[in-house]
Amino acid sequence: MVSKTDDIPASVPSCNPADLADEAGDGAQDGKDTSKTRLKDSCGCGHSADKAMVNGDGAHEHTEEAELKQDGTGEVDGGEESNEQEVIVIQDTGFTVKIQAPGTEPFDLQVSPQEMVQEIHQVLMDREDTCHRTCFSLQLDGNVLDNFAELKSIEGLQEGSLLKVVEEPYTVREARIHVRHIRDLLKSLDPSDAYNGVDCNSLSFLSIFTDGDLGDSGKRKKKGSELEQIDCTPPEHILPGSKERPLVPLQPQNKDWKPMQCLKVLTMSGWNPPPGNRKMHGDLMYLYIVTVEERHVSVTASTRGFYLNQSTTYTFNPKPANPSFLSHSLVELLSQISPAFKKNFTALQKKRVQRHPFERIATPFQVYSWTAPQVDHAMDCVRAEDAYTSRLGYEEHIPGQTRDWNEELQTTRELPRKNLPERLLRERAIFKVHSDFAAAATRGAMAVIDGNVMAINPGEETRMQMFIWNNIFFSLGFDVRDHYRELGGDAAAHAAPTNDLNGVRAYGAVDVEGLYTLGTVVVDYRGYRVTAQSIIPGILEREQEQSVIYGSIDFGKTVVSHSKYMELLEKTSRPLKVQRHNVLNEKNDTVELCSSVECKGIIGNDGRHYILDLLRTFPPDLNFLPVDGEELPPESQRQGFPRQHRHRLACLRQELIEAFVEHRYLLFMKMAALQLMQQKANKDTNKSETPAITETSETTTESNTDTTQTQTTASDSPSAPTAEVSTDNSTSAAPQAATDGEENSLKPATNGPLDPAATQNGECKSPLEDPKSREVVLNACKAVGSISNTSFDIRFNPDIFSPGVRFPEDSVDDVQKQKQLLKDAAAFLVSCQIPSLVKDCLDHSALPMDGATLTEALHQRGINIRYLGTVLEFVDKTPAKSQLEHFYRIGISELITRCAKHIFKTYLQGVELSALSAAVSHFLNCFLSSFPDAVAHLPPDELVSRRKNRKRRNRVPGGGDNTAWASLTPSELWKNIASEAQSYYHFTIQCDSVDQVVEKYSLQKTTLLREISIKTGIQILIKEYNFDSRHKPAFTEEDILNIFPVVKHVNPKASDAFHFFQSGQAKVQQGFLKEGCELINEALNLFNNVYGAMHVEICACLRLLARLNYIMGDHPEALSNQQKAVLMSERVLGIEHPNTIQEYMHLALYCFANGQLSTALKLLYRARYLMLLVCGEDHPEMALLDSNIGLVLHGVMEYDLSLRFLENALTINTKYHGPRSLKVALSHHLVARVYESKAEFRSALQHEKEGYTIYKNQMGEAHEKTKESSEYLKYLTQQAVALQRTMNEIYKNGSNASIMPLKFTAPSMASVLEQLNIINGIIFIPLSQKDLENLKAEVQRRQQLQELGKSEDPIEDSPLELEDKIPID
Repeated sequence: MVSKTDDIPASVPSCNPADLADEAGDGAQDGKDTSKTRLKDSCGCGHSADKAMVNGDGAHEHTEEAELKQDGTGEVDGGEESNEQEVIVIQDTGFTVKIQAPGTEPFDLQVSPQEMVQEIHQVLMDREDTCHRTCFSLQLDGNVLDNFAELKSIEGLQEGSLLKVVEEPYTVREARIHVRHIRDLLKSLDPSDAYNGVDCNSLSFLSIFTDGDLGDSGKRKKKGSELEQIDCTPPEHILPGSKERPLVPLQPQNKDWKPMQCLKVLTMSGWNPPPGNRKMHGDLMYLYIVTVEERHVSVTASTRGFYLNQSTTYTFNPKPANPSFLSHSLVELLSQISPAFKKNFTALQKKRVQRHPFERIATPFQVYSWTAPQVDHAMDCVRAEDAYTSRLGYEEHIPGQTRDWNEELQTTRELPRKNLPERLLRERAIFKVHSDFAAAATRGAMAVIDGNVMAINPGEETRMQMFIWNNIFFSLGFDVRDHYRELGGDAAAHAAPTNDLNGVRAYGAVDVEGLYTLGTVVVDYRGYRVTAQSIIPGILEREQEQSVIYGSIDFGKTVVSHSKYMELLEKTSRPLKVQRHNVLNEKNDTVELCSSVECKGIIGNDGRHYILDLLRTFPPDLNFLPVDGEELPPESQRQGFPRQHRHRLACLRQELIEAFVEHRYLLFMKMAALQLMQQKANKDTNKSETPAITETSETTTESNTDTTQTQTTASDSPSAPTAEVSTDNSTSAAPQAATDGEENSLKPATNGPLDPAATQNGECKSPLEDPKSREVVLNACKAVGSISNTSFDIRFNPDIFSPGVRFPEDSVDDVQKQKQLLKDAAAFLVSCQIPSLVKDCLDHSALPMDGATLTEALHQRGINIRYLGTVLEFVDKTPAKSQLEHFYRIGISELITRCAKHIFKTYLQGVELSALSAAVSHFLNCFLSSFPDAVAHLPPDELVSRRKNRKRRNRVPGGGDNTAWASLTPSELWKNIASEAQSYYHFTIQCDSVDQVVEKYSLQKTTLLREISIKTGIQILIKEYNFDSRHKPAFTEEDILNIFPVVKHVNPKASDAFHFFQSGQAKVQQGFLKEGCELINEALNLFNNVYGAMHVEICACLRLLARLNYIMGDHPEALSNQQKAVLMSERVLGIEHPNTIQEYMHLALYCFANGQLSTALKLLYRARYLMLLVCGEDHPEMALLDSNIGLVLHGVMEYDLSLRFLENALTINTKYHGPRSLKVALSHHLVARVYESKAEFRSALQHEKEGYTIYKNQMGEAHEKTKESSEYLKYLTQQAVALQRTMNEIYKNGSNASIMPLKFTAPSMASVLEQLNIINGIIFIPLSQKDLENLKAEVQRRQQLQELGKSEDPIEDSPLELEDKIPID
C-alpha cells in the first residue's frame, strides 16, 4: 500500500498530470523500432507547464509559460461512444503490414486502423534504413494510397498486406522539403537548436547519468551486486557544507554531441533560380556542397533526383558532370562521392535511433535555456533560408500561404463535442492550433520589437504604433492616446494585457457555445510588452464606435447592451460569479450588463459574437484600491491596507473568488444548521437570529489554529478552520474550476431553484414550504451576502468602484451589498488565505523551492504576487519563523529579482540593438558583482559612429539618449531596487549593495542570477563567474549570448483525460490500486490523444503510474515510466526545474530497487547539485534527498560518506520539523544504523536513544515503533558489551586470546530498500478485506481531523496519506 504518493491531491482540478507517448506503442518501439509512437502522437502540441509545485501538487496557474509548435498529423483513435462516466477504452486493435522500400528487405510495421497513411510516411522518414527518403508514395497492388485517408477506409488493406514504397518525381516544394529533412538528419544530435530556442527543441541530460542503461525497461542492465565497481565519492561541491556553487556542471558535456562531421558545407547555390531553358530540362534548384575531403561540388536537384553538374563558383555549366550519379536521394548521391560522408552518416543514424524518443520529440511550446556553452556557428542552408525568405508561419507546407488564425481558432471551438471521440478530436484540434498560434505570435512579436515589421500607422510616434504580421495584430504595452490616463497610464497599460489574458482564460474554460474570444498571447521581449491577438473579420474596415454593440469603449461614459450578448453572457454568470447588473449610460437610461463595462461585444463579418477587453472579468482588489469614503474591514486595516498601487486595475484572482465562495458556503451551512437546531431546541419562532450569528463566528474563531483575532460578525469573520477546509478543497480546485466543465463548485450546494427574476429583485419565491426554515435560509443568505434570498448564491459586480460607471437609483441597496462583499473578499485574502499558505508551508504540504514554485503556491490560493511583501511580513511575525526560513529566503529573492526585473524593463527600452549585450552585462554587473565601480564597455570607435547616426535612427520603439544606460552604478541600482520594493511591495529592504543583501538574507548569487535570467529571458554563457572579485566585474559583453521572449498564453485543457486522471487518483487514495492504475493508464492514452507525446500533464501521469507500478511490485515498469517522466520534465519544464529535481529522486529509488546502485547514486548526486543551485542547502526537501543518498551509501558500505549526508539530514529535519518530530526520530535511527555498521556502538546507542525518546513521547510505550526502537537498543547494548568483552580479552591475554567472532553486519540491500521506502513515504502492507475496511475508516477519520484543523504531525509532503499503523510523519 501507499503512503504519500507524490502527486496531486484528488481535489486539484488542474494539477499537472502528465505527458507522454502512447504507452502501448512506446515501450514496444522505443529502441531500434522506428519509435513510431513519437510520430503517431507528435501532432498534438503541448502547452506550457503548469509548473508543478515542488511536491508535485500541480498548479493550475500558468505562470510564465513557454511556447511551442509541432507537426505530424495524428488522428484520434476513435472509441466506442459511451456514457461519460464509464471508462471508455479507446480501442486500438492494431494489425501488421509489410513494407517494401527500394533496396531494403521488406519489414513489418504495426499500424492501427485509425491512423492516416501520412503517419506511415512519417515512420519511414524516421527509420534508420529509410530515413533519407521524403518524396515517395505508398502503393497497395499498384494503387497509390491517399495520404490523408484513414487506414480503415482503404479497400483490401489487411493483416499482412504488402505496401510498396515508390519513388515519385520531385517538385520545387518536394526538393526543398528533402533538403530540409537531410539537414535535420545531419543535425539530429546537435543541441544548438535547443540552446537557440528554435523549433521546440529543448535540452535533456538524463542519458548522461544513466549511460543509457535504463533502456528496455532496465532489463538490459546486468543484475547483481555491482559493489566492486562503484565509485561513490561525489565531486567536492556536492558534499554537505560545501559553499561553492559551480555553474558548469549544470550542462554536462554529452559525448554524443561531439558532432560527427558528414559535410563541411551544404547550402543553396548562388546560381538559383534555374534560368528558363534549364527549368524546361527539369532543373528545380542548385545546391553547393563541400565534402569532408574538401571536394567542392555543385548539385542539380531535378524532377528525377539529384546529380552533380559542372558549375563552379564563377562559371555556370548545368551539364551533368562525369560520371554523373543520378540518385533519387541526396544521401545516396553524397555517399557515392564522399566515403567519409557514407561512414559518418551511417554512424550518426545509428546513434540517432538509439536515443530515447522523448529526447527528440518536439515540445508543444518552446522552452528556453538560461545558460548555454559557446556553440560554434556553422553554415546552415535551412536556417539561412528561413531567416531571409518570407517564411511566415510554415507556409511552404500549407496551401494558401498565410494562415487565417482567427478562423482556425474559432472553427476548432465549433467542432461537435457530444461524445468522447468527438471531444478528443475537438480538444486535439484546439490544442494544436493554439500552440501553432503561440509560436507564430512569439515570432511576430520579436520581429516587431526588432524593427522588422512595418507599422500600420507609420506616421505616429513609435510607442503608439500597431502592427499586423501573418494575420496577427500586435500592439505595444504603452498608454496610447491617454486611454488609461484615469487608471494609471503606462503602468495600467502594462497590466491590462495580462488581466485580459486571465479573462480570456476564464471565458475559454467555461466554453459557452456561440461566445467567442480572441486568440491572445502576451510577449515580453527586450523590455517591451507586446500583445498579439487574432483579428476579428471586418474589424479593420470599420470604426470601433460602429462595431461595438455591447459594453463601452470609454470606460462607462457611453454604454450599450444587446439581447443576444445578454443571453450568452448569462451562461457564464454562474461559473465566473459575475452578477447581472444595471448601469446608467450618458443619457441616464438604465442599461443591463452581465460583465464589466469594458468588456466589448462585436459581431464579426463572420457572424460570430466576439467579446474582447476582458481585463475586468474579476472584481477589483480593494486592498490595493483606496476609495475615498470607503472603510475596509479591520483585518485589512490592521495589515496597513488599503495601499496605493501603480494602477487601478488590480483585481482578485479567480482562485480567490472560488475559495471565498466556498468559505462562505461553509459558513452558510453552519449558520443554517445552528439556527435549525436552536429552533428545534426552543420551538420559539420569534427567537431573534442575531445571537446565532455572532455565536457561529465565535465558535469558529475559537477552534481556530493560527489566526488570532476574534471576529464578531459573521459576515466578516473568515476564520481559519473554515478557511482551512476551503484551502484543502477549493483553492486547489479554484483556478480552473470551470475547466472540468463542472459548471461551478457550488452547484450541489444551491438549495433552492434559481429563478433569475427572483434573484434580481431579491423577492422570496421560496419552495421551502415551512416558513420557519425559509426564514432560517433567508437569515443565512443575508448574513453571507448571497444575491438570492432562497438559496446560497454569491456573485460579484465587476463594475463596483470603476471610475466613470454610474448605477441607477433603484439599485443602491444592491450596490451597497456588493461593496460589502468586495471588502469581505479583500479581508478574506489577508486574514485567511495568507495564514493558510503559511500554515501549509509549516506543515510542509506546500514546499516551494524557487521563484516559479513560490509564485504558483501563492496563485493556487488566490494570492496575487503584489501581496508578496505582506506574506513575507506575516512570516516574519510568525512564532515559528525559524521553520519558515526556506520560505522567507525564497520570498526575499523573488521580491528582489522582481524589483530588478521592473527596473531592467525600462533600462532596456533605452538601449539600441548594437549595444544590447554590453547593456545587459553592465546591468548584471551592477546587480550581482561585488566590483564597486562597474563601468559599461563602450568601445570608443563605436561611440563616434553612434553619435553620427543618432539623427536618423529613431525607428525602434523608445529611441532617445542611447547611452544613458551606461551611467548606471551598482549603488544606484540597489537604491532603486530598495525603493521599488517599498513602493510596489510595501516591503523594506535595508541594503545598498548585493553583498549586504546576500549576507543579511543568506541568499546565493547563482540563485539570483538564475531567477533574473529566467524572468527577463537573458541567456548567459555557462562558465564559472567570479561574483566576489573586487577588482574586475563578473560579466563581460561576451558572456551574454541571447535574449529570449517571455511568453504568457492560455493552456487549452484535455478535460476527459483530466477526469480520468482525477478518478484514478481518487481510487488510489481509497486503496484500489489496480483500478486506479487502469484509470490512469486510460488518462495517459487520452492525454496523448489530445496533447501529443510531450506535455507537463503527461509527466504527472507517468510519475503516478511509475509510483503505482513500484508499489505493486513491477520495478522494471516503474523504472521505464519514471525515466519517461524525468525526460519529459527536463524537456517541458527545464533541466533544473524543481519538478525535475523531484523526478530525479524518484528515478533513483526505482534504480536502486532494480539493483542499479551506481546509477541511483549518480541520479541522487545530480538532484543534489540541482537543488543546491536552485535553492541552496538549507531547505526541508534537502533532508529527504540527503537521507536517500546516505542510505544508498550505507548500502554500498561507504560508511563515513554516508554519515556526512545522514547527519546533515538530521540537522535539517530537526530545524524544520522541530526536535520532537517523528521525522527526526527516523533520522536518528538511520544514523544509529550506520554507526552500528562501523562498530561504534556508543554513538549508535546515543542516537537510537534520542529516537526512542521521541517515539515514546509521541506514540506511547505500546506503539510498535516504540517497541521496535527498544528492541534495537537492546541489540546494540548486547553488541557493545560483546565488543567490550573481546577488547578486554585482548588486553588481558595479548595476541593469543580466543576471540569470539563478532557480527559486523554489512546492511542487506533489502533492509536498505525498506528504509528508502519508508523515508520516501512508500509502505507496503499486505492487506486483507478487513484491513481495507479499517484503512478506509482511517482515511475518513484523517480527513475529518484535518477539517477540524487538528491534523497531527505533518506527513512527508504527501497528499496521498494512506499509511496505516506506521506513522512516519
